[in-house]
Amino acid sequence: MSTGVRKVALAAAAIFAAGIAVGDDLQDLYFGEALYHAHQGHYFEALERLDAELIQHYRLDEPGLDSLYSHINEAEFFVGDFELQYRMHHRAGRAIRAVLEGDVDEETRNEAAYRLARIHFQKDQPEDALTALARIQGRVPERIRDDVEFLRANIYLAIGRPSDAVDVLRSLQGADSLAGFSEYNLGIALLRDGRHQEAVQQLERAGQVKASDPATYAIRDKSNFVLGTVLFESAEFGPAQQSLDRVRLEGPFSNQALLRAGWADVSAENFERALVPWGLLVERETTDAAVQEAMLALPYAYSRLNIYGRAARLYGQAVETFGEELDKVDASIGSIREGKFLKALVREEIRQDKDWVIRLRTLPETPETYYLMALMASHDFQTALQNYLDLEDLRKKLVSWQHGFDAFEDIIRHRKDYYEPLLPDIDRQFRKLDAQIRLRLEQREHLDRRLQNLLIAPNAEFLATADERILSEQLDGLEARIPAVDHPDAASLREKVRRLRGVLVWRLETRYHERLTQAHKHLRELNADVEAMQTRYQAFVRARQAATHSYVGYEIPINRLRMRVRDALGRLNILMARQGNTLETVAINELKLRRERLEVYQNQARYAFADSYDRAAKIQAGEEQG
Repeated sequence: MSTGVRKVALAAAAIFAAGIAVGDDLQDLYFGEALYHAHQGHYFEALERLDAELIQHYRLDEPGLDSLYSHINEAEFFVGDFELQYRMHHRAGRAIRAVLEGDVDEETRNEAAYRLARIHFQKDQPEDALTALARIQGRVPERIRDDVEFLRANIYLAIGRPSDAVDVLRSLQGADSLAGFSEYNLGIALLRDGRHQEAVQQLERAGQVKASDPATYAIRDKSNFVLGTVLFESAEFGPAQQSLDRVRLEGPFSNQALLRAGWADVSAENFERALVPWGLLVERETTDAAVQEAMLALPYAYSRLNIYGRAARLYGQAVETFGEELDKVDASIGSIREGKFLKALVREEIRQDKDWVIRLRTLPETPETYYLMALMASHDFQTALQNYLDLEDLRKKLVSWQHGFDAFEDIIRHRKDYYEPLLPDIDRQFRKLDAQIRLRLEQREHLDRRLQNLLIAPNAEFLATADERILSEQLDGLEARIPAVDHPDAASLREKVRRLRGVLVWRLETRYHERLTQAHKHLRELNADVEAMQTRYQAFVRARQAATHSYVGYEIPINRLRMRVRDALGRLNILMARQGNTLETVAINELKLRRERLEVYQNQARYAFADSYDRAAKIQAGEEQG
């Protein structure tokens, strides 16, 4: 990419980034480029760009003149944020501590304390997070005030202080940026504080908040599901049913809500009503645990309604389905052991989709993911999985860098082939130019010394023109040719020569000062010409050096970098093998648990099928005898 094109691209990226991060006064294009990468979720590229920019900034003799200077605090913050997003918690905390302990204003220091607390909280260090929040004093930036208090409440919940969390969360009710979340967390805090009735009322409010985005819809569904569960466990089956009915049928909690709604009806001995949610649930993805439980619960409800024939048929279908699912689990375990699970996770076309985890289950060649949706959605597994994916991305970068070294060597070789044939002729011209410049400089220095001497000891003859010097030499010749002996014309000739020499001397003496002034003027003009020659000389030297430096001296750095990349790739492969083995072990253990559960379900379905079949047969026999 040419310099001009790159500047245009950087400007476009900076304009885009400025609108999302630092306002309309972005001064540093490369800082804007880092923000642009981060906005797209490319945190490695963002760190790569911003780290390089910060290193260059701090190496400057006068960093105050650098374009990044006006954004240095934001840059330090963003480095910490990018490192945190990239799960580099240790480095992120160090970067933000540098801002916190630096010479910054009160609002900046308080924002740094908040970000440091957030890092500690994400690292499961709530006590350290609370200590960091305690450093916040004075003015807090308005954009993070609610976030600071919400984090404080979550920390109180994590360290077992729900009553303190309740006090904080009450002040956040109605905050637009936390709509749904502050209401739900307040309900959980009240529940943990043992204030059951208040918790129920708060969860009721949280379950009916206005929603306009997927996150708020999800937290509203979760509020209704938790409320329904709490009421169900308190044997308040009617209110529990109402709360569970408010959960969206297509939301992330819909399967669990439908299952719990059915059990709430059964507990209230309303078996016919239980058929509705369970009937919807059994038609869904059979790998889901709630769906599998519903495949046993639905025929159970029919059996309690004395519809044993339909119950027996549904139990029979459940036995077959569980058998098929057991085969899927076995295939999944075998596929994972063959390494296909990790290959499926790193598929680029899958990872480009935000719902890539769900899409994995729809691929016929990835049976190993059928039963891992819940596991893969968990925080711990996601963290481990994301680390593996980051290692895979880094491996691809290292491999591309290895190929890049070959490309650099090709460029260097082409430059050498181009410049080396040209350099001998250029060097000859340079030596000629150098000799000319040296001669002119010596002449100029000689003239300058003579003019300086004339200021001290004036000598008009030194400023004579070429014609005057010739005339003086001619007079000397004529004078030498006049006979020394007495001659009738000798005296007359000597007088004429003397008069001519007098005229010449008169001219030299009377024009001396004018000529001296002109000589200094011409010397200054000569200085300008000399400077132009020296500029040309220096430009040639720089061009000559640049041409040589473009292909000389790269062998050792490139070989050193190639060795570093090769060593890093070796260590990376070891880490990937360990991390991949951990993921495979966790996945296989989860599948084994699911297999055990399926075997239990299958056995229960067999026994229930036999019992329902016998009861249906007895009823049919009784009807025939009657």
